Formats: sequence, C-alpha cells, structure tokens
Amino acid sequence: MSRFARRITQTSEKSYGMFQKAAAKSATGADLIHLELGRPCHDTPDHIKQATIKALLDGKVHYSDLQGELPLRQALQKKLFEYNNIDVTAGEILVTNGLTQASYAAFMALLDEGDEAILLEPFYPQHVNKIEMTGAKVVLAPLDRENGFRIRRDLIEAKITQRTRMIVLVNPCNPTGRVYTREELQELADLAIKYDLIIVSDEVYEQILFQGAEHTSIASLPGMKERTITMFAFTKAYAMDGWRLGYLAADAALMPGLMKITMNEVTHVNTFIQDGALAAVTGPASVLQDMVDDDQKKRDLVVQRLNQMPGVTCAMPEGTIYAFPDISGTGLSSQEVADALLEKAHVVVEAGGFYGALGDSHIRVCFGSQSYERIEEGMDRMAGFFNAL
Repeated sequence: MSRFARRITQTSEKSYGMFQKAAAKSATGADLIHLELGRPCHDTPDHIKQATIKALLDGKVHYSDLQGELPLRQALQKKLFEYNNIDVTAGEILVTNGLTQASYAAFMALLDEGDEAILLEPFYPQHVNKIEMTGAKVVLAPLDRENGFRIRRDLIEAKITQRTRMIVLVNPCNPTGRVYTREELQELADLAIKYDLIIVSDEVYEQILFQGAEHTSIASLPGMKERTITMFAFTKAYAMDGWRLGYLAADAALMPGLMKITMNEVTHVNTFIQDGALAAVTGPASVLQDMVDDDQKKRDLVVQRLNQMPGVTCAMPEGTIYAFPDISGTGLSSQEVADALLEKAHVVVEAGGFYGALGDSHIRVCFGSQSYERIEEGMDRMAGFFNAL
C-alpha cells in the first residue's frame, strides 16, 4: 500500500497565506489588487534578455559546470568582494536555482534529525518546511518588536540549547523591511562564535535599499566567513523571479556537502540563462537603480497613505519591497483584516500572523508588485475600508 514518507506526514502543513483565498475570489471575476505577492512588477532589463537569447542561439544548450559557469562565478567573486566585502574564490561560489534551492541545500547539508535551527520572528515562512524536512526542529527567537523589530542578543541567546546548529537570518528583512545595522549583526556574530553555530544568511533584498540605508553581509564580520552560508538571488533586484536563478557563497570546506545536495537534485543550473546572469552582474548599475527609485516612490506613497488610515500606523521600510503596518488599533487580528480587505475592498494583503505570532498585529503590503497607479487605487480602497470600521 502506497504511503508518504515521514518528511511529508510529520512536518507542518505547507501554508500559502492568502494565495488560495485570493485565487478563489479572483475566479468570481472580482478585480483584485494584489499587494500580497512578493514579486517585482518590472520587466527583466533588455540587456539581460538579449545576452540569454544570444547564448541560446550560439548553442549554449548542453551540460555546463556543476558549480556554475566559471565566467559568472568570477564576476560574482568580484561583486562579493567589492559590494559585500566577502573575500571568496570562484570555487567558494555555487550557482543555484534561486535562493530557494540555495537554502534547501544549506539545510539539507548541515542539519540532522534532532538538530535545532533558530529563525528570527517574524520569520520568512518558506524556510520552515525545508528545515523540518531534514528532521530538524524550528525554534523561534523573537525580534524586539517595541524597538522596530531590532535584533537583541538576549532574546536569541535564551533560545540556544545544546542541539542548536544554526541561526537563519533574513537581511534586509522580509516581512518587516528592516535593514539590520552592523552593531545588530555583530551581536548575532558573537553568539555564533561563542556557541559554534552556522549562520545561514538570506540576502535576496541586498540591493533594494532606500534613503542611504546600508546593507552589511554578516559574513564580512571578523571570524564569520568560515561559519556563514550567504545566499543571494537575481529575483528581486533584477526582476528575474521567473528565471529561478541565485547563488550562495560559503567556505571551501562546506562546498562539497552543498554540492552533493544540488548535484543529486538538479545536476546544475540551466546553461544559457547564466549568460543573462553574467550580463546582470556586469551591466549598468543605472538599470537596477531606476527600478529601486521606482520602488521608493511607491514605498513613500504607501507609508504616507497607511499612516492616514484610522487604527493603522506604519514605520518607513529601510529596504525590501514591503511595508509592515501595525493594525492593532483596529481591534482586529491580522487574519481578520486580511480577509475583510479581500472581501470588502478587493485588495489582497498578507496577514502578519503568517510570519509568526509576533507579526499578528500587522499586515504585510507589497508595494513592489504593482504600478504606481494601481498602488494608488489599492490605497484608496484600503482607506475606504479602514474609515468604515
């Protein structure tokens, strides 16, 4: 008799947040404004597309380097050194099918059954199931909500046990929009060194920064390169979410274990799209900045409008494409607000409880997923809803 493995039956149910409810509502013909999906609204820049088309027409259609095409890894090596202050060789870079595969490889290579992995709450839900599938346990350590969801050493250290193997960091942070300071990251690094822990650092939003916010890669701090797996993607900054392309940087000692996972999973990343990635890394920075400038205009609009709505307060995101407004003044839970906005305003946002109990007094609003005009309409609809409460 057929049955599922324990990694399916004994892990938490995969949660899709508002996705399924929105799909059902959309099927009725409702004109929904989607502010829940973490996807860029921009098209992939043309020079990236053209480089990919050329590679395809030039016959780059066969197996390639298992670790990623060498010219791409060399360009990423230069970028990591100059932008992230991470000094790695091309051999310490692994090109992956998005950050999703990079994180899966990191968890599968380093976690055993019975290990514990700490997630900072509010957390990114997509990391949960991957950790559980290794047989490890997810442990939540709260951020300091009263101080802008700051990293606080004592709140994290209290969750460390003899079974703790790693801490998972998302910086800039989805869902809060925080960009952690060097001082905050040093507190985390001090814990990793004291307790001999691995840091798995999700830095997919590293280049979406606003008004002088500075991103620091934790691997660049003293003593952290050899104990950090830093993960990146072309998804957000280059509007390449459908390309499923990312990479990780890790110490050479970790690379064989990581590659054992990826080689058995997909062999290697699609060959010809790596030329597109190379064009992205080596192309004009102005293309990326234009998209970030557009996101900042929409961010400013969303925060201004949200702060005018009764029962709602919203801090200014320092990075990412998300606002995380506090809706506790309404007296409703985040799920109640998200459901009501869908039904009454036809605006889809994500309930803050999707990111853990600490987020339940918030909703997440993605301002990067729609045009400015569509965002304006979404804010008008949301204002009508909150004004009517």
